[in-house]
Amino acid sequence: MVAIALDTATGLASVGVLRGGVWHVRVRREPLAAQTALALVDEALAEAGAVPADVRRIAVGCGPGSFTALRIGLATARGLAAAVGADLLGASTLGALREGAGDGAVAVVDARRGEVFAEGPGLAAQALAPAELAARLAPGTIAVGDGALAWREPLEAFGVVVPPADDPRHAPGPAALLAGAERAPVAATPVYLRAPDAVPAVSR
Repeated sequence: MVAIALDTATGLASVGVLRGGVWHVRVRREPLAAQTALALVDEALAEAGAVPADVRRIAVGCGPGSFTALRIGLATARGLAAAVGADLLGASTLGALREGAGDGAVAVVDARRGEVFAEGPGLAAQALAPAELAARLAPGTIAVGDGALAWREPLEAFGVVVPPADDPRHAPGPAALLAGAERAPVAATPVYLRAPDAVPAVSR
């Protein structure tokens, strides 16, 4: 079976193609990385020696995360699934980060507005100020995700450990996304945890 897992909810785009038990992964760290998701899928498929018609399952990260980037990733996954007739499964971005980082780790995604989305042992997924999150964590706790990188200083001031920027644990890994989607699938719809920044204007 050929499967695709992708996530664009954080400040990077993470895409993987699974074929024959081997993952072919692409991660893009750059402004507007979400817009490269489809190109990354093409690259990973080519490396795997597969074509879109081979894909039978697609797992997509549903956030929380960047409003626009998250929707781009979901639209990409939905479009691919509809085009090739693949099963589409949603997964938690925070859950994938935690699974990839190991027991005891806390997933932290930049929420803008001076906040982060975080989830960890004893900490339900929610939006918090970085200092408030840090005060809740025991010294030595590992924090991963683009939010941990963006708010490294206040987190480390409380003894939280933030791995180096190039550590792969900061990306929602495709293997963790697919595993989470297969274990506890959710609808492929965005998870925001708070009201989006942009709202429709009210006609008067």
